[in-house]
Amino acid sequence: MCRWAAYKGEPLYLEELVSSPAHSLIEQSHCATRAKTATNGDGFGIAWYGDRPEPGRYRDVLPAWSDCNLRSLARQIRSPLFLAHVRAATTGATRRDNCHPFVHGHWSFMHNGQIAGFDRIRRQMEAMLSDELFESRTGTTDSELLFLLALEFGLDADPFGAMEKAIFAVENLSREKSGEALVRFTAAFSDGRALYAVRYATDHKPPTLYAAPMGGKSGYCLVSEPLNDEADTWVEIPDGSAVKVTAEGMQALLFQPEVLSEAA
Repeated sequence: MCRWAAYKGEPLYLEELVSSPAHSLIEQSHCATRAKTATNGDGFGIAWYGDRPEPGRYRDVLPAWSDCNLRSLARQIRSPLFLAHVRAATTGATRRDNCHPFVHGHWSFMHNGQIAGFDRIRRQMEAMLSDELFESRTGTTDSELLFLLALEFGLDADPFGAMEKAIFAVENLSREKSGEALVRFTAAFSDGRALYAVRYATDHKPPTLYAAPMGGKSGYCLVSEPLNDEADTWVEIPDGSAVKVTAEGMQALLFQPEVLSEAA
């Protein structure tokens, strides 16, 4: 499983999540405490928003703890909205195209989790994409393909609804192919204006997600695991939840792909 951190609020240097805290994302890359695997050394990536609508991005296949460029960039880049990720590969080789965050236009996306039996349904998932989105696929992970499916299902118009439709489609394909479905999905994504996050699993055992106020009265940090030992600061986001962070603060909603199944 991977580890990630995301932030929206008053501009902060990336190092305040990536490298400075006692349990920073770099620290989690070799010593995660709330994941099945303590080491997340199969690459890393950061995406940040500034003066342009599309995000900047830096990714590499080196472990985050061994890349001096990451520390240098995190110390210099200041942004009101950014995503950072360290990878423990479940599907897809260790190569730059498979490192999160993934970017398409003004959207960025990163994920912790997996689609069970992904290889059996990958071709059917790809067939759901328009030519434009299919041709934009550069890696081989289930994460990138889920992101592209959400774009196909209307991420611009309805971010959470599109993500519910994407997961619903994947679960349907899995059941048709093998008679069962398992999706574990804790993800963050952004259009450069708001920060969105989801925690969901078919078996109600999703990867962890925590939130804490940071960077001004309406700013929030969303993380796979807390960045420090201040237990009272961090709130665990429950399974089946969607979180939206805007200039007005954080809003929590239900995330229910199963409702689509009942309506079908």
